[in-house]
Amino acid sequence: MFTENANRIFNRAIDDYHRFDDVDHPVENPFDEGSLDHLLYMKNWVDTVQWHLEDIIRDPQIDPVEALAIKRRIDKSNQVRTDMVEYIDSYLLDKYKAVVPQSDARLNTETPAWAIDRLSILALKIYHMRQETQRSDVDEAHRDACRKKLDVLLSQQVDLSRAIEELIEDIEAGRKYMKTYKQMKMYNDPALNPVLYGAKK
Repeated sequence: MFTENANRIFNRAIDDYHRFDDVDHPVENPFDEGSLDHLLYMKNWVDTVQWHLEDIIRDPQIDPVEALAIKRRIDKSNQVRTDMVEYIDSYLLDKYKAVVPQSDARLNTETPAWAIDRLSILALKIYHMRQETQRSDVDEAHRDACRKKLDVLLSQQVDLSRAIEELIEDIEAGRKYMKTYKQMKMYNDPALNPVLYGAKK
């Protein structure tokens, strides 16, 4: 199944990152470039690094100059994440280009890749919530609360995985069709962000 493979790749990327636990460690993608597995691994690696950047920037003792540098790095990472989603959708669009949608085919609320994006983030939530259930420096009440949250996350993973499988099945059968929109983020574009283009005047 597609999501079984995706979740396995996400877990591998998360485990690989935590061997070093360093936001600056270079990615070592084990999958062939150009393959969907390569894209899925890269997608989760970007998500994992950004997860830890978000942790770092919330340090109340962080130097403001460092915080600004990290905030800009997160902005750049968000753009990369969006690009990765669009790469995955482009891969799937090409894969299913020969499918002729049925006359009553419907458009889904989101593309497969944006659902996959949520699945990648969910894998990170599960990993870190599981870590909370194993801490020895907190009381049992904390661990128990985190176990209950972990159960919810695991249930959510099952449900989201099933929904993605059903969406892909519908696309393959022509019951639904894909239509993608470039995100057209404006804040990083010097031609569209008034603060940036106003600075040129």
